[in-house]
Amino acid sequence: MSTSLKAPIASLYSPPPIRERPSSIAYRTRGRRHGPVTRLMSPSDLGEVLKPFVFLDLIDTDSKALSGFGLHPHSGITTVTHLFEGNVRYEDTTGASGLLPQGGVEWFKAGRGAWHGGGGGDSARVRGFQLWLALPPQHELGPVESIYQAPEDIAQDGPARILVGTHGTVTSALKAPSSINYLAVRLKAGESWRYQRPTNHTVAWAALSTGSVLVPDAIHAGELVAFEPSNEPLAFYASADTEFVLGSAVPHPHELVLGYYSVHTSPETLVAGERRIDEIRAHLQQKGRL
Repeated sequence: MSTSLKAPIASLYSPPPIRERPSSIAYRTRGRRHGPVTRLMSPSDLGEVLKPFVFLDLIDTDSKALSGFGLHPHSGITTVTHLFEGNVRYEDTTGASGLLPQGGVEWFKAGRGAWHGGGGGDSARVRGFQLWLALPPQHELGPVESIYQAPEDIAQDGPARILVGTHGTVTSALKAPSSINYLAVRLKAGESWRYQRPTNHTVAWAALSTGSVLVPDAIHAGELVAFEPSNEPLAFYASADTEFVLGSAVPHPHELVLGYYSVHTSPETLVAGERRIDEIRAHLQQKGRL
């Protein structure tokens, strides 16, 4: 399930308002609402600061509002969708289709080019996040990989579900293309949690779906914050029942070259990815799918 639209990536959204903050928070934003989703990060703003994390969409809507996301293509990226509430339908050109449940994860590594789509399931509402990861050169034209995990397949360490990467002694079953951690965390009011990022993970951010936390500055539902480059631990205190996602990584040292549906590291690999996308489009048209 994806929230991409048929328009150049770089022009889909105007950059959200971002303002500098003291303490460990470098930037914060509430993004821009577009239909049923809020785009909190894109390559034209915090995606450049936080790469390999280049897009982040917050989905919090009536399930019927997600009915219009048909098959569409990507290349050069991996999308990671996690649902805190509700369920969504999915399908992709590897042949996979089904219902992604509450607590589940969609991992769609588009690599050299693939198509996927979906929409609302049978729940009244859907709430969760879709993240896009920029792929390094050795992966951006590699094989397509789609994995759909049930909640029981996701590793957990205390209040944190390890969607990608490692936390403590727990490692996700998903194989990240570079050194990335992506966690989903639930805290009840009054609870504390400490994230010890790997020493080389100088990129870090958090985005709240519900509630509020102190780090020590307050972060509220609907906000994304980018932390200053560091390898210091992050201490969260929940001032209300809270659900959020958190990412950290080694910085992506490559340029972001943007296409209509793609993010690559060079114009040449972008051309190759979009060529493969066109080949699949022709096949889908022959089958009457487009």
